[in-house]
Amino acid sequence: MTVTRAEHHTEVIPFLARDDTPLSLVHVSSPLSPGKGPVLLVHGSGVRAELFRPPVPTTLVDVLLEDGWDVWMLNWRASIDLDPLSWTLGDAAVYDHPAAVEHVLRAAGAATLKAVIHCQGSTSFAMSAAAGLLPQVDTIISNAVSLHPVVPAFSRLKIDYLTPVVKLFTPYLSPSWAYKSEGYFTRLIRFLVKAGHHECNNTVCKMVSFTYGSGRPALWSHENLDDATHEWLKGEFAEVPVSFFEEMGRSIKAGHMVAAGNHPELPENFVAQAPRTDARFVFLAGMDNLCFLPESQERTFEFFQAHRPGKDSLHLIPGYGHLDVFFGARAWRDTFPIIVQELNS
Repeated sequence: MTVTRAEHHTEVIPFLARDDTPLSLVHVSSPLSPGKGPVLLVHGSGVRAELFRPPVPTTLVDVLLEDGWDVWMLNWRASIDLDPLSWTLGDAAVYDHPAAVEHVLRAAGAATLKAVIHCQGSTSFAMSAAAGLLPQVDTIISNAVSLHPVVPAFSRLKIDYLTPVVKLFTPYLSPSWAYKSEGYFTRLIRFLVKAGHHECNNTVCKMVSFTYGSGRPALWSHENLDDATHEWLKGEFAEVPVSFFEEMGRSIKAGHMVAAGNHPELPENFVAQAPRTDARFVFLAGMDNLCFLPESQERTFEFFQAHRPGKDSLHLIPGYGHLDVFFGARAWRDTFPIIVQELNS
């Protein structure tokens, strides 16, 4: 049976992080029996769990359900479906991901689960796993970046020099300023972005490139998106706190993730010792990624290989960037088979 979104049964389940921050899980099931256990999908910053269900004929969720998986999508504290707050990756690593894993396992009646993690959902989840906080996760498929963020030179300039200026006027950036103004500063940002980006007529697409990377566009190739998905993404991006960009800037300078805040559960240096996890990691990187360069995943793969050679794997995907790995029109053919094969390994 081919599973499409029409066959999805969706249940949104509220729960609390370990610091009592309200989060939610989106449990997706189908008429097929989920015989392979739970898989947790974790989105990036300033988006939401629905990132994994774009308006393409075949989504990653469809493919996972067809293959017999019990699909859970996490809205962690960076989700635009939750009330906005000033969060850090350290907060997510310590409070969100361990609570989410425990909730899924309890609800599914399972002892272990597998995870597919993306961008800042990936960095924070990898930090949590490397700190030994996710012992029940046995396979982790990470897209774009995990413990070693490497960005284009122009992105680093924006983080170093533009972030302090933005912080004077607003506590967050939002691609949704493309269609809703929140004062003169947001209008100025929109004007400057429209003046400098002429790659398409979608202002949210342009604002996403300004916010998250280098290139026109930065997070995908237009050639990989169909018209429906390019239109859909207008409603899929919103607030990201400036504190996140400061945290990421410190990590980029250090050459590895550096958690913000007071979290004694996390190591001061994630790469000074072997990762405290038995989970097998699968590192994915679109070779055209202009948000986090493929070198990001290559460095983390080499770090894991140095401590446990042969256990983990790396896939560099030609023709793909950052998010089109999940919602490209041909992702069902080019990237989903990699994910499914690794989940079944």
